[in-house]
Formats: sequence, C-alpha cells, structure tokens
Amino acid sequence: MTMRTRNLGTTGPQVSALGLGCMGMSGMYGDADLAESIATVHAALEAGVTLLDTGDFYGMGHNELLISEALRTAPAALRENALISVKFGAHRGPDGQWLGYDTRPSAVKTWAAYSLQRLGVDHIDVYRPARLDPNVPIEETVGAIAELVEKGYVRHIGLSEVGAETIRRAAATAPIADLQIEYALISRGPEREILPTLRELGIAVTAYGVLSRGLISGHVTPSQGFAPNDFRAHSPRFQGDNLQHNLTLVESLRKVAEQKGVSVAQIAIAWVLSRGEDIVPLVGAKTRERLGEALGALDVTLDAADLAAIEAAVPADAAAGERYAPAQMAMLDSER
Repeated sequence: MTMRTRNLGTTGPQVSALGLGCMGMSGMYGDADLAESIATVHAALEAGVTLLDTGDFYGMGHNELLISEALRTAPAALRENALISVKFGAHRGPDGQWLGYDTRPSAVKTWAAYSLQRLGVDHIDVYRPARLDPNVPIEETVGAIAELVEKGYVRHIGLSEVGAETIRRAAATAPIADLQIEYALISRGPEREILPTLRELGIAVTAYGVLSRGLISGHVTPSQGFAPNDFRAHSPRFQGDNLQHNLTLVESLRKVAEQKGVSVAQIAIAWVLSRGEDIVPLVGAKTRERLGEALGALDVTLDAADLAAIEAAVPADAAAGERYAPAQMAMLDSER
C-alpha cells in the first residue's frame, strides 16, 4: 500500500490521507498498554502515516510523553516525517473531572511551552484550542498562536469544535489550516453549515470519531460493558435503548460491508474519506491490529451504488443519543 496524501487547507501542510489519533493510548477508553501503544505509533509511521494527533490534557501530559518516546525510538527517517497536532486549553482535576477551558494569550504560550518540553521538539506542527473559551474572544486566542508561529514555535494554526461564525472570525485574524471536528456516518452535523464555510475559506477538516468511538466499528456488542474510566461508560449513544438502536444501524451497515468484502470499520472510514479531498480522518487505533484494519480502508473504493446503499443503511440523523453528555455538549460552539 502506498499512502495517499491530502493537504490541510490552502495554508497547511501535506499530510497522510489518514492520521493517527492517539488519545485512546492514555486511558480515555479504558486501560491501554504502553508498549503496544508505542509499537502502534511505529507501525503507523512505517505505513506512511505522518499526522499524529494529541492533546496536552490526554492523560495530563501522558500522551505527549508517549509520543515523544515513540518518536525517539523510531527510525530517524520516519521520525522526521511525523507531524504533530496538539490541542490545548482544557482544565482537568486529579480525578479527571473537566473544569473548563483557558485560552487567554498568556495561557496559550504557557500550554505551548509545556507541550514542547514533553514532546521533545522545537516546534508544534498544528496547534489548536480544544474548545472555544467563552471568556476569551477567538481573535485573542488565534492572535497568540500567530505570535508563536512568528517565533517558530508553531507552524500552523488549527481550530477544534467551533461553529461557522467563530471560524470566520478566526480566519480573519490569521491563516487557519484546519478544523478538527467529529464527523462520521452517525455524526453529520458539520454538513449543514460548517463544511460549506470551511470550503469557502480553504480550510480543511481533520475528522475525529470516524468510528464514533468504536460504536460503528463492528466490534461493539449489545452486552459489552465499559470500565468507569472509559468515555463510553458515560456516552449517551452507548446507553440502554440508545445502544440497541445504534447497533441495529451497525448491522445494516455490516450487510453493505460484507457485499464489498470489507469490514464494518473499513467501510465507515472509507465513507469519511469519500466526503472530499479536504477531509483527513483520524483513526483512534491503540493496537497494531486495529490500525491494520483501519489502514485497509484506503483500498476501499466506493461508487455511487455503494454510497446509496450506505446512506440507506445509516441515514443521516439516524443515531440515538447525543455524541457527548449534556455538560460537554454545552461546551461545543459547533453545536450552537
């Protein structure tokens, strides 16, 4: 397999057509094995994946340190190809509780200093606030990142989970490479207003949650339980009748996938890839086995008949339950 590439907007870098989302390697979906996580990063780099996505609050620095170790122990040629995308700004307590966001200019520069140290790099390739801070105008936050760009500490500016108006204000302040937002067969909200705005402005999408946190991977069962430290234990889409309904959609999708001779996960990822050359799916694999399956989506070609069958199996807005719990939904500028 030869890795295809896509551009992060008109001002951003060229990256692999699939990126690796590393959050799950730091406990957000239950326990993870450190050695296997590092091996998975190495396998991704060897397969031609260049975009590694993290957040400074993933395991409160654990994820950045993990990536640093993975890059340190990778062959030099692969290490040099890696591009790191970092989200910042979230406050969390020792118990993991979400406490809000801080994207004041002074905080932006402080978060960046810590990330550069933990990652062991002299610059961050794409730097983005994880959420819109309601107390700080986006112009101030983006302006502070632009100062880091001028000084060489950051290469490109990204956004995360913001709506069309905020995107326009940010883009009027400094060049924006991409927006990171959840986008999947059962999370299609960006299609209404956000995607058209991004395309008008030449801003790309890095799509996370392309398998809806495993819900549409084909690997979740109706009786499956989740540990208390697993996001899915509290996610509305994984609860009770919602889960049963959503897994019925997955079974409909499985029939389409079987007709193509691919897995459910592969056809779901391939669908996101088919939405446009300006969209880069992030796959949240934390094992080499799941990574290998996800990479297989690059070999899946969907024609008009396939896309129609997928739409029939999983219509837009067919999912039961919101993608986050109410308190977290309230923090999403993209949902306003």
